[in-house]
Amino acid sequence: MAKLKNDTLIRALLRQPTAYTPVWIMRQAGRYLPEYNATRARAGSFLSLAKNPDLATEVTLQPLARFRLDAAIVFSDILTVPDAMGLGLGFVEGEGPRFARPLREERQIRDLTVPDPDRQLRYVLDTVGQVRKALAGSVPLIGFSGSPFTLACYMVEGGASAEFRLIKTLLYSRPDLLHHLLEINSRAVIAYLNAQIESGAQAVMVFDTWGGTLGAAEYREFSLAYMQRVLEGVKREHDGERVPAILFTKGGAAWLEAIAASGCDAVGLDWTADLGMARSLIGQRVALQGNLDPAVLLAGPEATRKGAAAVLAAFGRGSGHVFNLGHGVSQHTAPESVAALVETVHELSPAYH
Repeated sequence: MAKLKNDTLIRALLRQPTAYTPVWIMRQAGRYLPEYNATRARAGSFLSLAKNPDLATEVTLQPLARFRLDAAIVFSDILTVPDAMGLGLGFVEGEGPRFARPLREERQIRDLTVPDPDRQLRYVLDTVGQVRKALAGSVPLIGFSGSPFTLACYMVEGGASAEFRLIKTLLYSRPDLLHHLLEINSRAVIAYLNAQIESGAQAVMVFDTWGGTLGAAEYREFSLAYMQRVLEGVKREHDGERVPAILFTKGGAAWLEAIAASGCDAVGLDWTADLGMARSLIGQRVALQGNLDPAVLLAGPEATRKGAAAVLAAFGRGSGHVFNLGHGVSQHTAPESVAALVETVHELSPAYH
């Protein structure tokens, strides 16, 4: 495959010197882009879009045609794994993801098996391969998965949740059963990420969206321990190149040192974390990714420029920073704000290197 022309992201994730701070955006192929909405309308639904490698490749590349981003991230969803386990994923307009067969009985959890990515998640791997080919080495491609605990939340709750009543009840009443589920999920995530790497992903990210809802001891036992297991099982080298791994727990600022010790190359920070403090705490061990509040972009290009400048200043001089938002870009964001963000990072960051 083509050698990388722009390896700034990979170098930053490995804390190697870079000429500027690389930038990409979580959910960068999404509903804030009119061209994405047009392709999604052609597909008929979100799931039809995600499961069609040609269309998924098209939307993965759309933000790169518009903005000078330093990475592509494969267009998919974290819930493809439980869908491949037979839970029956669907998306209800205005409500988000729902599973037709959520895990409500011990028997269902005991019957779960690890899906074969080559067979049951072939469409994602085909998308990864097509995107990697289309990029032709211009920028690196990021593959991703949900964390074992975050996947378990959706699988037990049946969809998104405000209070996580069912998963937390399971955690406290039957920790043995939850551990069994997390063990299966860990093996599934390892197989899935390794298959993405073999198909062309040059960095991987684990999204722990709901780990931050746990207490400190529970986070370590039920979320971080299983992400650590994933990191131990994921290929960190492919075709003679290092494959960096990013770990992102939304709401994880209280556990930065424990996350940095997990074996990841980079820690993703949400907007509640103090970037400068995080750097002084763990920046000698791992790279940091983040962490502009996505809401800043809603206030327009000027506010976005100010916000981006403040994040760069908070990290300060030196390498090991990947600029990103503290969570996914809002569908209500004007593309002009994203353009201002990317331009500002490229314009101002060389002074810090």
